[in-house]
Order: sequence, then C-alpha cells, then structure tokens
Amino acid sequence: MVKSPKRIPVLILIGLILSGCFSDKDWRTASRESAGIAPDPETTEEAVLHVYGARAWSWRGWFAIHTWIATKRSSEAFYTVYDVVGWRGGEGQSVMRVTRDIPDRYWYGEKPRIIVEHRGTGVDELIDAVDAAAHAYPWKTTYKAFPGPNSNTFTAWIAEQVPELELDLPFSAIGSGYVD
Repeated sequence: MVKSPKRIPVLILIGLILSGCFSDKDWRTASRESAGIAPDPETTEEAVLHVYGARAWSWRGWFAIHTWIATKRSSEAFYTVYDVVGWRGGEGQSVMRVTRDIPDRYWYGEKPRIIVEHRGTGVDELIDAVDAAAHAYPWKTTYKAFPGPNSNTFTAWIAEQVPELELDLPFSAIGSGYVD
C-alpha cells in the first residue's frame, strides 16, 4: 500500500511526539547536584531569598515547570528549601517540606533558573514572612498535578501571602492559578 504524500509529514510529526514521550532518562539517576547559581552560604553574610523554577520531569517539561523557594538568613551558613512534591503524599505524609538542602539543585536533570531574587537588608524579615506562610499552607497533604494543588500552587500561595516577594510566576507554572 502506498502512503499518501499528505500523510507522511503527519506520521513523522506523530513519531517525533511519541519518541519524546519515551526517554532514556531515568529519574533515579538524573542529576540533583547544585547548578552553581546560589551564592555560597559559607562566605555570603547577607540574607538571600531565591524562587527557582526548572522544567518538570519527562514530557511535562515541554509545557510546565516545577518551582520552589530557597532562603538563607544573614550570617547563616546553610540554605532552607521550601517545596512541595507529590510523591511525598503517600500514606498521608505531607507533600510540603521545609529542610536544609542544596538551594539550586537540578530538578531531576533540568537546570533551574531564578524567578525572583532578594538579597541584603530587609530580607531576613521577608524570610520570616515566607516561613510563616509556608507553615500556614492549607494543602500540606494534598497533591494533584492538574489543576492543583501542586508545587506551583505552593509557591503561588506564598506569593499571595507575602506580596513583598513581588513574585509573578510564569504561565508555565501550571497550578499557580489554583489559589485564585
């Protein structure tokens, strides 16, 4: 059977789309190392607050990002990371986590970028407000990739509670509209 010339481009396009759905990437071995973006907490005296975003895992990264917040108070020698991840929700566990961690980790192989940065005077107070908002987050044990609540809902919730962040999440932060 001879294929119609009009069908060939469509078949090629479908093949390309499907090939992107099956990756040789493995989340278990994907990089989670520092991207080298955040200032070294050991040598940085000033307070730092970053909101990061990186492409979501697998095919979701074609149109969506994952966001999180990293803070370092004045004179602290470590970062605190605030994030929400769905797989933590098993057996009623909290999907939200606040912990000392690498602030600018690759998100399972995807390099993060800074969405918002605050440094210096007044940032310790901003960090206090972010911390209070995070602990008041209403969906600590609930996660839905779409329409939310998800990692971007969490970051949007913080932004709504702390307008001084001056955080405007990009359109690709799917789930950020859940708080509206």
